[in-house]
Amino acid sequence: MNGAPELASDLAIDVSGLVKIFDERRVVDDFSLQIPKGKIFGFLGPNGSGKTTTLRMLCGLLTPDEGAGTCLGLDLRGQAPLIKRQTGYMTQKFSLYEDLTIRENLEFVARLYEMDRRAERVEEALKDLGLWGRRNQQTGTLSGGWKQRLALTACILHEPRLLLLDEPTAGVDPKARREFWDEIHTLAGKGITVLVSTHYMDEAERCHEIVYIAYGKLLASGTAEEIIENTELYTWRAHGREADRLAGKLRGKDGVASAVAFGAKLHVSGTDEAALEKAIRPYREGHDISWERTSPTLEDVFIHLTAGSKDNFA
Repeated sequence: MNGAPELASDLAIDVSGLVKIFDERRVVDDFSLQIPKGKIFGFLGPNGSGKTTTLRMLCGLLTPDEGAGTCLGLDLRGQAPLIKRQTGYMTQKFSLYEDLTIRENLEFVARLYEMDRRAERVEEALKDLGLWGRRNQQTGTLSGGWKQRLALTACILHEPRLLLLDEPTAGVDPKARREFWDEIHTLAGKGITVLVSTHYMDEAERCHEIVYIAYGKLLASGTAEEIIENTELYTWRAHGREADRLAGKLRGKDGVASAVAFGAKLHVSGTDEAALEKAIRPYREGHDISWERTSPTLEDVFIHLTAGSKDNFA
C-alpha cells in the first residue's frame, strides 16, 4: 500500500513474510500485505499463483510455514479460531447443500456459528439479499447468479468484519456480477473489509486498491492508476484491416513485451519506448492500419507482469 503507514488499529489485515510450502514448492513466498478497515482490495494473478492459499492463511484455515501478522487485530498463528468466527470466506466452488432449500442452508450456517435469534436473523438476511421469494426453493435448482447470492448471504449471516471472496463471480452473467459488486460496496460502506480474488479487469477497477501476485510472489500493489504508472509500460494501439493478425509477427521482437489482440484491435507494449517504436515501424507504412499511442490498460500491465514471472510449477 502506498502513502503513510496506517496505524495498527486502522488495519484489518497486517501480515508480513508469509510462506506456505507444499511438496517442497513455495506456493506463497514472502507475502506481505496491509489492508485498512472498510476497504475493498482486489487480489489478482494467474491460476496457480497462491491466491487461494493466501486467503486460507488469512482466515485461519491454514497455518503459515513462515511469517506472522494479524487479521482483525488477532494473531494469525495463535488466535486462528477467533479469526474464523469474525471472517466470511466464500470459496471458488459452491459449497452449500444442494438438496436443502435456501432457508434450510442458512439455518444450518446459523447453527454452525451458534447464533442467537437464528430464525429472525435468517429471515432478515433472506429479505436483505433479495432471497425471500425463493426461500423454499431447493438450492440445486438455482442458477449460477442465485447460488452466488446465496453464498454471499451465508458468508455475512454471522456479521463478520472481514470478507475473503475467492473468484466469487466466475461463471455468472454480467447483470449478476454488477449486482454482486453493488452489494460488496454497500457492505464496505458499513465498515466491512473485503479481499476478493478475480480475473475480471473491470472488477479490479471497482476495488479501492489492487494486489497482484504471480506464482507465490507479490509483484505490485496500489490503486489501478498507481500500478499502471509504476509499471512504466509504453503501449501502441493498432486498428484497421487485419491489425489483430500482427500479434504473432510482433511477439518476440526486441522491444515488444506483449502483443495482444482485443477484437479487431491490437495492443503492443514494451518498457523501452525507442525499441518498441522500432519494432512496429515496418507495419506503420504500406498497410491499411492506423496506429496511435495510448495509455496501457490494467490488462496490458498484468499480461506484462505475468510474462516476466517464473512459473513455480515448472
